[in-house]
Amino acid sequence: MREYHLAQYNIARALYPLDDERMHGFMSQLDAVNALAEAAPGFVWRLKSDSGNSTDIQLYEDARIVVNMSVWTDPDTLFEYTYHSDHVKVFADRHQWFERRTKQASLVLWWHPADETPSGEEGKKRLAYLQEHGPSPHAFTLKKRFDKPS
Repeated sequence: MREYHLAQYNIARALYPLDDERMHGFMSQLDAVNALAEAAPGFVWRLKSDSGNSTDIQLYEDARIVVNMSVWTDPDTLFEYTYHSDHVKVFADRHQWFERRTKQASLVLWWHPADETPSGEEGKKRLAYLQEHGPSPHAFTLKKRFDKPS
């Protein structure tokens, strides 16, 4: 039986270029937040470049769109990290650095084969699918989850 992990991909549009001093509060916390994720129960993998984070990975024409992608064992461990760890402090301050979300989804989840690594392009496509079609087993959210494939 094939094993699956939960892949998550999200985007946010920075209010300013990432090297702008007004983004320092966000950029200065990245290493600590990434280390926190990597030490969290259920963490499997995260998208990163040689810089150690994903802020310089450009998947969109707009250079101010920041991508984040990670893989977790299950939705509960992702939820716990996102909303019940020190990550929540940075998350609570996000409006200092990022545009407020529109009604369009900015985060997507999907079950990914555990023996494969998802790509940023796959995350981008899954998010576009969710935005166009709504939650389904192919692309879903923490609020509207689907079971692992059997």
